[in-house]
Amino acid sequence: MSKTVIGLEITEEGVRAAEVTAGRTPALVAYGAVPLPVGAARDSEVLDPDAVALALRQLWTRGRFSHRRVVLGIGSRRILVREYTTQALRPDLLRQALPFQVQDLLPVPADQAVLDFYASSQEGDQITGLLVAAVAETVEQLVTAVGKAKLTVDTVDLAPFGLARGVSRLAAPGESVAALHLGDHTSYVVIVRDGVPRFVRILPLEILTDAVREREAAAAPAAEETEAPVEELVGVGAGSGAPRRRRYSSSRGERVAGMTEAALSDLVGRMRSTLAFYAGRTNDVPVSRVILTGAGASAPEVGESLAASLPLPVAYAGAAEIIAMKTEAPQGTVGLDLLTTVGLALIEGR
Repeated sequence: MSKTVIGLEITEEGVRAAEVTAGRTPALVAYGAVPLPVGAARDSEVLDPDAVALALRQLWTRGRFSHRRVVLGIGSRRILVREYTTQALRPDLLRQALPFQVQDLLPVPADQAVLDFYASSQEGDQITGLLVAAVAETVEQLVTAVGKAKLTVDTVDLAPFGLARGVSRLAAPGESVAALHLGDHTSYVVIVRDGVPRFVRILPLEILTDAVREREAAAAPAAEETEAPVEELVGVGAGSGAPRRRRYSSSRGERVAGMTEAALSDLVGRMRSTLAFYAGRTNDVPVSRVILTGAGASAPEVGESLAASLPLPVAYAGAAEIIAMKTEAPQGTVGLDLLTTVGLALIEGR
């Protein structure tokens, strides 16, 4: 059995992976990210398997990972995630019964879907949790593309669940925390308490605008000569919960995020409605704070607008805030993105 676990994500912008030691005190030992050509993948769907496989091979060469078995995270607007209550059964019996129980809730026939159920609470003989349903063909395409790079998928997991495991390391016992991962094209909110995701919402937001992309392309040569930070963001310290300062810079080809006013207003509105909806639920501990992560969080107007509009404190966190380091700590947008990837590798805690 391997002594480390590798989390892997495939997004529209690139592929990234993080290798974490197993056990009670996990540590990051290797990580990396490789960009994808435009059109190779979108929203956890592989459109050009050869391009994705090539990027994965490059990632493994550059990242120097110790093995080739991965936990593959998926996060798509086409994935159904909703609260579901059913009769408490043994896990094996529940897996058998679930396709028949939820058929009417699915956008495709049950035999064409990949189903998962994350239990969160039980009352009497009823168990409540999060039902996850993805189109089987999409998942199979992802697994096939990973296989073309001679990697083996041990587990397919929902990326927001990885985010939940990651941010739970920053939360106090019994505390409910809302984590917002801002990706370039797919973002998601997870509300987690005691390591268990209680609510997931996937947001169709575009963070990087065309204008920003054009500016990035024009500034690419200069980016190799300078390492000026975009902004210093407030990070949350792991374990103690005390705030500390960490620079999330954009340099040497890293993506610089930006949002239109309409997109920013949409984000703020969706966060407010999500928190209001969750607050209206009974028997749930109120959310105490919002943790912001993902490359899109590097846009300075994002944190400012959320902090000004939400009735809760907002802080930033990257991979270095949630786990010990046995390698150089990931910085910039890479560090922000890797929080979820590291969380995928912490699947032993599920």
